[in-house]
This record gives sequence, C-alpha cells and structure tokens, in this order.
Amino acid sequence: MTWNKLLQPDLVLADSILKLTPSIIQQYGLKGLILDVDETLVPITVECISPDLEQWVNEIRDSTVLWLVSNNLSESRISSIATALNLPYYLGAAKPSRRKIRAALEEMNLPVQEVGMVGDRLFTDILVGNRLGMFTILVEPIVHPQVKDLRYHPLRNIEVWISEILGASITGNLTKVDKD
Repeated sequence: MTWNKLLQPDLVLADSILKLTPSIIQQYGLKGLILDVDETLVPITVECISPDLEQWVNEIRDSTVLWLVSNNLSESRISSIATALNLPYYLGAAKPSRRKIRAALEEMNLPVQEVGMVGDRLFTDILVGNRLGMFTILVEPIVHPQVKDLRYHPLRNIEVWISEILGASITGNLTKVDKD
C-alpha cells in the first residue's frame, strides 16, 4: 500500500468527534468504533470528561460497540477516563503498532471492515487503521479551551503537510474520501 493510501482517512470530519453522529456511523455500515483518547476525546492536559462527551458516548453506544485505545502510558489518567465513560480500554498502544488495535478488534468480535478507527492524528490513528483495513475517521483535536488555534499543534500541522505532499487529501468534509 502506498503512503498516500496509508495516510488517507476514509472520512475527514471538519469538527470534533462530538459531531460524529449515529446516522454518519450507520451511513458507512460501522458497528464498532475504536477511539483514540488524547485530543480525540479530551484535551491532553485534562483528566476528566465533559458532559458533552458523556452524552455523545451514551448516544453512540446504543448502536455501536466502543473501545478506547490510547498511546498514553498513564494508567491513572486513561482508566479514569474509561471508567467515567464506562468503556473498555487499552493504553500504551504505541500506534501505529497494530497489536493493541487487533486485541480490541478481537474483543469487539466484529469484522474489521465494520469497525472505524477514530482519531486526531494521521501518523498514528489513521495509519494504524488503514494498515488493518479499518474505516478511518480523522477528527479535529479537542484542545484545552485556552488553546483554540491549531498553530499550537505543530506536529499535527506537519503531519497534514507531509500527507498532502504524499498525495492524501485532508480537507474537512462529511463525505467519504476515495482512496482508489
């Protein structure tokens, strides 16, 4: 698989994960989602969940199996978030390593093509999902309220720039991006 296909999300959401609705999930035939944690669900500096996130999870879980898989090594932080959301989790995933994503897929007991990998990073979340043949969804990072400008996220900006040079299209939309 070429780099532009490995880094190309199937869906680019020009907003946070909170705008990923059950109808969008159903539109793509997804029955499960593996969710990144840091800046996908909560700002990296925050250890508690927002009421909006709790409401989103409760709405989504009615029709979709959810798992958290984080690169973060902090057991206390990730377990606190997972417990608050009542979701199973793996931490220390070392994405784009596939090991813990595969473990979550096995626990979910769903075909890989029916599970979406949702995250805010191209070189970790999208890359690992594409390597496994999952449906990949890139969302805008949820950042601390005092840091609203993505200029403060140079790594994300570099990832987007490199991905676009390699031929991936990272323009925010609500339609599937053709990888062919």
